[in-house]
Amino acid sequence: MAIKTIIMGAAGRDFHNFNMVYRNNPAYEVVAFTATQIPDIEGRVYPKELAGKGYPKGIPIEPEEKLLDLIKKHAVDEVVFSYSDVTHEYIMHHASKIIAAGASFKLLGYNQTAIKCSKPVVSICAVRTGCGKSQTTRAVVKALKAHGLKVVSIRHPMPYGDLKKQVCQRFASYKDLDKHQCTIEEREEYEPHIDMGAVIYSGVDYEEIARQASAEADVIVWDGGNNDLPFFLSDFKIVVADPHRPGHERAYHPGEANIYTADLVIINKIDSAYPDDVNFIRESVVSMNPNALIIDAASPIFVDGGEKIRGKNVVVIEDGPTLTHGEMTMGAGIVAAQKYGAGQIIDPKPFFKGTILAALNKYPHIGDLIPALGYGKKQTADLEATINACKCDLVISATPIDITRVVKVKKPILRVAYELQEIGKPTVADLIAEFVKKIGKKSSGKVADAKPEKAAKRGRKSKIDLI
Repeated sequence: MAIKTIIMGAAGRDFHNFNMVYRNNPAYEVVAFTATQIPDIEGRVYPKELAGKGYPKGIPIEPEEKLLDLIKKHAVDEVVFSYSDVTHEYIMHHASKIIAAGASFKLLGYNQTAIKCSKPVVSICAVRTGCGKSQTTRAVVKALKAHGLKVVSIRHPMPYGDLKKQVCQRFASYKDLDKHQCTIEEREEYEPHIDMGAVIYSGVDYEEIARQASAEADVIVWDGGNNDLPFFLSDFKIVVADPHRPGHERAYHPGEANIYTADLVIINKIDSAYPDDVNFIRESVVSMNPNALIIDAASPIFVDGGEKIRGKNVVVIEDGPTLTHGEMTMGAGIVAAQKYGAGQIIDPKPFFKGTILAALNKYPHIGDLIPALGYGKKQTADLEATINACKCDLVISATPIDITRVVKVKKPILRVAYELQEIGKPTVADLIAEFVKKIGKKSSGKVADAKPEKAAKRGRKSKIDLI
């Protein structure tokens, strides 16, 4: 009898885990996915074209709230937890309910789900959402390109639409973003790569993505999502930590595992954090993974026309996931407002509309900020209505994209940019130079293709024995 299984997810790691372990595996019957964190991703079906043999109708994606009922309805044998950026306590409360309902509870290991790529891989991950992966990824891509390498990035999945159309997506221009009808959340991740003249892939089937990306790359950069583990075995693993949330490096899944497997840990945002919190993170990292290199870094902000902020009543927009399940109550926009002498930071919550108001009810910790949520047309429209309803002189937008490409803002708006600024030596560029030397280059400037057996050996063993 096949083991009846439910995979708990949030439209990302769950699909990847299925593809790597359960697809075309007669030992298991996956009766459902459940979905949470992201609005409106349930009610769909993981299509038969992707599900493989044994699923002629595909696999239903149900709200996580129905999990216990689904266990009973299908006589489920085991439940696999497959999403990220949650506390260990959160996971074990779910495990207790699942065990009490009669099913086993399971987490898949890194080696079970990581793909061995034919090209060298640099991965960028974090201990929490909003630590600063994006600017770190930009620094890595620029450093690799400076060595004449063709860099292709692969992003953690964000398949929130028609899954059959999102199997393997390639983004090299703004036209590609429009072609694939990208959400605000997708644009925030893809646009910075396009602006650097780089190519980025994403989608649902990462074995197919790896094949296509490797065909045009010298080096692959894994651009992680949330605090998840990479989908690829990494030759050089960078993990970003945030001193604004000291202790989270041990308290959240799977960010803690990222620390144990890191080659380099970047303690970011030290310019806006308390020194004691920076030292706490450093001591924690050293105790967890004494072999990891550590770089201290700032996250300086840049605002064209920042002098216009002085004395103005402003509303601040920040990256959505960082504020919601990332649990941050401030970001680069607040820092910019304070730095340039805003008269008042207006609380926008009384002006929240529709699904933006619903997000506030779900995440009441959101501070005096508007989360740039836009997981679909309705939410994007509600975001636009919320911004334009606010009574303010000026809008400060600290999302990674030009939000006016997506919504029509009727008020003056300034964008905040931020980059990685390492303090002292070595820098990311120094370590990337060592990495490039290690992997070797042909006279043509391309990285030598690894033989299959050598590619398999490049996956590093876990440092879990250091716990």
